[in-house]
Amino acid sequence: MFKLILISLSLMMITGCSTAPKKAAPSKVKKMKHKMFQSVSREQAILLQKGKNREYCHICGMNLVKFYKTSHAAKEGDVEHQYCSIHCLTKDIKEGAQLENPQVVDVSSLKFIPVTEAYYVVGSKKPATMSRVSKYAFKSLADAKVFQAENGGKIVDFYSAWQIAKKDFN
Repeated sequence: MFKLILISLSLMMITGCSTAPKKAAPSKVKKMKHKMFQSVSREQAILLQKGKNREYCHICGMNLVKFYKTSHAAKEGDVEHQYCSIHCLTKDIKEGAQLENPQVVDVSSLKFIPVTEAYYVVGSKKPATMSRVSKYAFKSLADAKVFQAENGGKIVDFYSAWQIAKKDFN
């Protein structure tokens, strides 16, 4: 037994017994930055608002680049407002805004299109913005059907999507 203790102590002295924490070797795994489905690069985003707060939703202040694929826009007089979602557009209308020429981002082209020309996929498995029910718009019915086949949801027109958005305020 005594020999076993001596051998153990000798090994500890040879290999070095230290209570100092060892530095971890740098990780070779690249950290992946999580990108939300709604997000695009700053270069891809079309910001229609003017001024120092042009990158932020007119109603809630969320970043428009981060929530670009659900972005809507409309004019009030000579001022262009941009929204992170149909939810915030609806809120502005409910609060009395007199909006004209409402537009939405086409998920496929990332360009603004009139809401009257959009096919909305409502309730897909992709994340929603400012709501529990997602609403993504497409100029092409074929693109909406491809998105729906991959992500679920129901294809509707703007008026139907807007009626669903209004339920958030009941």
